Amino acid sequence: MMTRRQIYDIIETESHSFSSRLYDWTMLFFIIISLIPLAFREQTTLFEVLDKVSVSVFIVDYLLRWTTADMRCSKQPRWKAFLLYPFTPFAIIDLLSIIPSFTFINRALKLFRITRLLKILRVARFVRYSSNIQLLLKVLHKERHILLTVFFIALSYIFITALIMFNTEESTMFTDFFDALYWATTTLTTVGYGDIYPATDLGRIISMFSALFGVAVIALPSGVITAGYLEELKERKKDTEPTD
Repeated sequence: MMTRRQIYDIIETESHSFSSRLYDWTMLFFIIISLIPLAFREQTTLFEVLDKVSVSVFIVDYLLRWTTADMRCSKQPRWKAFLLYPFTPFAIIDLLSIIPSFTFINRALKLFRITRLLKILRVARFVRYSSNIQLLLKVLHKERHILLTVFFIALSYIFITALIMFNTEESTMFTDFFDALYWATTTLTTVGYGDIYPATDLGRIISMFSALFGVAVIALPSGVITAGYLEELKERKKDTEPTD
């Protein structure tokens, strides 16, 4: 019979043992399996079986992580680690992705198809079992101040451009301010669906400046994330290199 330490070493993503990697790949497989029924409107018997099997695996995984919570939070008292684990972000995501599969709750939350939306949270479980995604999240957290600054610049520019366009464009395309916000967002991101567009020369000039500014704004976070990602890869490589 395996000890709690052995269980922890297997379910912990940071462990690079074969059993740990096999466990991660198995969980990723069941996450994908559980998402397949969400791509169809009609739920067949096969989909119900897939959902029950995958949820059973998720419940076991949830319980295993709960029973080893004190090893993950070694700086806290054991009782506190067990008590606080259900309130950690990953545990909340795990629980919300499991609950909708219970029949009595599924009936109670039928309105607005909330259960299907909660099941989509299973996608977030990929973060736990992918070291590359965790590395990307680490980069985003490290560069959060720069990224937030760029984000607020983009939001400010969208709002200002929408105000200018809404008050200068005389075409019937912009019936309300939300149409102007929608146009400003799609233009700044260089998407430009074409369903809303300016018809006057002044509106087109504003649209051109907005598109040019959008290219610069979109390029900024891409460069920041790429540089941070490469830096983290170098640090990880240094940590794994053997020392003389």
